[in-house]
Amino acid sequence: MEEKGKKLGLWNIIGLGLGGAIGTGIFVLLGYGIAYTGRSISLVVAIGCFFMLLAYWYNLAMPAMFVMKGGDYSMKAMLFNPFMSGVSAWMILVNGLAMSSYSVALAQYLAIAIPSLQNHQTLVAFIAMTLFFLSTIKGSRFITILENIITLVLVASLVIFVVFGLPKVDFANTFSSADGGFFHGGFTGFVSALAVMGWACQGTTMAPVSMAAVTKNPKRTIPLGIIIITLLLAMVYGTMGIVAGSVLPYAETAGQNISVTAEAILPRALYIFFVVGGGIGAIASSALGGLGMFRYPLLQVANDGWLPSVFKKTDKNGYPYAIYLLFYVISIFPIVTGRSLDAIVSQVMIPTMLINIYMNLACLTLPKKYPEQWAQRSIKMPLWFYNICCVLGAFCAGVVAFNLFKDLTFNDAVFTVVIVAVMCVLTIVRLKQGAVKAEDLAAKKEEIVRQAITDTTADEAEAA
Repeated sequence: MEEKGKKLGLWNIIGLGLGGAIGTGIFVLLGYGIAYTGRSISLVVAIGCFFMLLAYWYNLAMPAMFVMKGGDYSMKAMLFNPFMSGVSAWMILVNGLAMSSYSVALAQYLAIAIPSLQNHQTLVAFIAMTLFFLSTIKGSRFITILENIITLVLVASLVIFVVFGLPKVDFANTFSSADGGFFHGGFTGFVSALAVMGWACQGTTMAPVSMAAVTKNPKRTIPLGIIIITLLLAMVYGTMGIVAGSVLPYAETAGQNISVTAEAILPRALYIFFVVGGGIGAIASSALGGLGMFRYPLLQVANDGWLPSVFKKTDKNGYPYAIYLLFYVISIFPIVTGRSLDAIVSQVMIPTMLINIYMNLACLTLPKKYPEQWAQRSIKMPLWFYNICCVLGAFCAGVVAFNLFKDLTFNDAVFTVVIVAVMCVLTIVRLKQGAVKAEDLAAKKEEIVRQAITDTTADEAEAA
């Protein structure tokens, strides 16, 4: 059942995508990136936006050829065998663990603005996550409107940070090696910083591809929106990296969030605005973008039978309240158990990147399998260049997965392996139970392909 209402345009998609992309990662992880690479963090985050765009290459390549109303889930179902389809389905639910990072980070920033909340951050995080989920009841368009408002405040706070910070940067020493300077950790440190900042730089494709069902002319709008979002994000992050990595001594910024730098460069009133409008606004926009991104893929997981039939239920407006409730429970689990969120982020990112390796390489087969859709793609490029991007995308995803895994503690590494094992076991169980039949998945795959081609044809006719 499709959501009713006016469809989203390019600026809605840019607002949603940019607001979702600028989030917890840049405000919380930038200091960890500085610890690895020093002042070259500006180069890391600028390159990182394009590096992660390649790591999610399939999210750009496939929407340029097809209208995929099931978003990321439909794209994977189109290319995976039954077993990998199941693993991918469970991975969507596992992403709920990482959603908790938004509310915890929001609680941390609120405690900066309101010190009396310092000892109540767990409760604040719980309330924040609950409010985020309640906001989804109004539908995707409500989320995009709210997202666009937050994004305006967010951009204003980031402009203030850059405008006040750049005059205090000593550009004469920016490229020196002194005091945690450029390439502080050498090439290894630069790559490690790139992997760490992958969480902050990865959001350019996710929210847009999930909105194909409610987007006007999605085959053109979504890829174009992704490219514009990536360019804007690289500029924003690059200038933020210059300020965060160069104003204060390395020892004061390494491993810290950027509120430390903001406090040093901004008047008190603007500092509070930055914390509220920047930190809290970015985190809230990321959470809303994430919840909007997962709406249709979550419902598709339930409809395909990976979960009991109760999770297929929606209200009269198409709101999937049952599956969202399950996703909510998963999202608050790290909050109520006090799990380390940096480890949770890695434990979600690693299997995601492994799946991305497969997806990016599988995209190599699309031009030959679907020559008509390839000929009518919205992003024109030579086949050889497309193939290079597919291979580079797999390589970039592999680099992120390897560097995150090698930096985990032994216990966290074991837990990561357990997560992957549980997803595999649940997939096998549901297939053996007959709740999901391999032949049904094959038929569903063919139906997804037919529907994508039909929707693509209809979209092209409507655009004409």
